[in-house]
Amino acid sequence: MERTYVKDIKEGKEVLLKGWVYEMRDTSKLKFFVVRDYTGMVQCIIKEPKLAAIFSHLTLESVVEVYGKVKKADVKAEFVRKDVEVEVTDIGVLSKAEKLPIHVNEKTVSSELPARLDWRSLSLRTQKSHAIFKVQAKIIEGMQEYLNSKGFLQVFTPSLMGVASESGSEVFEVKYFNEKAYLRQDPQLHRQLTILGGIERIYDIGASWRAEKSNTIKHLTEHRTCAVETAFIESERDVMRVEEQVIISAFEKVLKECKDELKNLGIELKIPKAPFPEINFPEVYEILAKLGKHIKKGEDLDAEAEKLLWEYVQKKYPRAEFYFLNKFPFAKKPFYVYCDENEDYARSTDLYYKGMEMSSGGQREHRYAKLIENVKDKKIPPKSVEWFTKFFRYGAPPHGGFAIGIERITMMLLNIENVREAVLFPRDPGRLTP
Repeated sequence: MERTYVKDIKEGKEVLLKGWVYEMRDTSKLKFFVVRDYTGMVQCIIKEPKLAAIFSHLTLESVVEVYGKVKKADVKAEFVRKDVEVEVTDIGVLSKAEKLPIHVNEKTVSSELPARLDWRSLSLRTQKSHAIFKVQAKIIEGMQEYLNSKGFLQVFTPSLMGVASESGSEVFEVKYFNEKAYLRQDPQLHRQLTILGGIERIYDIGASWRAEKSNTIKHLTEHRTCAVETAFIESERDVMRVEEQVIISAFEKVLKECKDELKNLGIELKIPKAPFPEINFPEVYEILAKLGKHIKKGEDLDAEAEKLLWEYVQKKYPRAEFYFLNKFPFAKKPFYVYCDENEDYARSTDLYYKGMEMSSGGQREHRYAKLIENVKDKKIPPKSVEWFTKFFRYGAPPHGGFAIGIERITMMLLNIENVREAVLFPRDPGRLTP
């Protein structure tokens, strides 16, 4: 018999289910258990005495195959199909599970996050985890659908770098034959070189690494981005308009295809409206000063400042959850950021969602002479970036882009408390396994 998935079960049909034992209940006459596959869960009932012995040896999370007939039902259990149940005619145990080291049944008290990450393959079995990663997959699909529809080409840039891409203090060094190599912090520089190669609209979805010892709820040492670059822009605001539509497309995809998942997670998703509010430096400092937070002009914002700005946005733009910060101080930005002559503030933007930074982007410096001037001003040895800068001598269009953090946007969309729950197998300063 061909396998039937839980979502496809229909009343009156004979089925073969394959999945995990999620829950068990034994009464004097009937024996109940719930089977879970990746499409859902259904209650199964054993009435025949000959199957009772098999049931008595079942354990939670054992992998089973169940033959039975589907009956109409009114099931009250949470997460389980409410309309039908399966009357079991035969059952086989494909793999018997030992006593579980963590709670997998979501009706029980949840294990602490460190334990769930230690036993990640087990904690992924929950309906909550399945919902999180389906939503994440649809976020990416929605981004891709918009970008593909606008002529952006998906590309794959290298993860191994011959020199540190930005700050040498925050890169992972790896052995590369008899040389040193580094894991990329961001795919941006190679995206820019691809633009200079004449491929005018591109995006790259992949991993980046940052060797920061930041043990916070929002930092990872390995994360993924949807990184976009586009040519022949007028200013950084052209880039911002693209980013808005990427976000909107992602949210529309999630709302359309993840209704059950959003409901199970208790999320009422709002589709943002473009254009997103924009706050510019140095006005940011004036806003913060009025809120009692004094930061010297030209300095970076700290966590308290970001929180105050989110409160400010909520009051000034009550329906906005996304907003841009623009014109960051050039002194705090890398050499490749575009800054007008005799200006202190660059065409550099960050996108925030519910007060947390989601992306960095803006217009890139395409003028060779200015690029080299920036390199010298930032005290960077010109030879160390020549592999990148030399191509700007041969015709570079005005261009810009951004990189959206996939795990962070999943975290904030679903109101997850710790970004590690939005990663299959998270990597942070204290975790390299499983």
